[in-house]
Amino acid sequence: MSWLDTGAIMAQIGEFLAEDLGRGDITTQATVPDEARGAGRFLAKEDLVVCGLEAAEAVFLHLDGDSPELEPVFNDGDEVAAATVFATQKGYADVLLAGERTALNLIQRLSGIATLTRQFVRAVEGTNAVIVDTRKTTPGLRMLEKYAVTVGGGKNHRLGLDDGVLIKDNHIALAGGVKAAVAMAKQKVGHLHKIEVEIGNWAQLREAITAGADIVMLDNQTPDEAAKLVEMARNLNPNVLIEASGNMNLDTVRSYAEAGVDLISVGKLTHSARAVDISFKIQTI
Repeated sequence: MSWLDTGAIMAQIGEFLAEDLGRGDITTQATVPDEARGAGRFLAKEDLVVCGLEAAEAVFLHLDGDSPELEPVFNDGDEVAAATVFATQKGYADVLLAGERTALNLIQRLSGIATLTRQFVRAVEGTNAVIVDTRKTTPGLRMLEKYAVTVGGGKNHRLGLDDGVLIKDNHIALAGGVKAAVAMAKQKVGHLHKIEVEIGNWAQLREAITAGADIVMLDNQTPDEAAKLVEMARNLNPNVLIEASGNMNLDTVRSYAEAGVDLISVGKLTHSARAVDISFKIQTI
């Protein structure tokens, strides 16, 4: 099944189009003959990782159920150089014009996320660390943005609050401490759920692991501090998973990977990825 084969995502595309179209594309209606047909070419204007071809195709299909399938030259996940045409969409010219901006907004955003993710993945090559995303996504676009992370070579962290137990500083404060928070979580959640705890120092790390946490998140530690905490954690429980998080960037991420962590969560994959430059040029056919 395609990642796009969900009614929710298709309904979202309808909402995106409605936001842009309003009562109709009056410019196209005034200047383009009804029966005119065209071919729109997606052109990379910079080096990028392609992502979102199915989303772009769905835009045109939503406008015209008989639209031809998008013709990819490259697939999601492929790296293309600037000045490369990576896909073509044919159809009625008014459909191509009406869907142009929405399709571009989606494919530029998703390709930007995939491109940045690929850079982070490359930065930790040769280590055991895995790059993962966060919940810092655009409201309404989470599934698409997290898909883009996987296209770039990263992995998904929680999809939502119902997807796993992650005890953070506010939970710890409200529960009365790390040990109490872990104990309550173990009592209330099912046996299939792992428990992760965000820690900020050695004392919290020891308390979390001895209480039975499956994963510990080293929050806002320096690479040197992370390396020390990794060693301490492995001595307490060699099987505990260790995640590093907090202000990760391409200059420092490898240092955290070399500190021995298993996972590195990077919020900027989705909250700060720049939309890449792509154009959609239409020719009559």
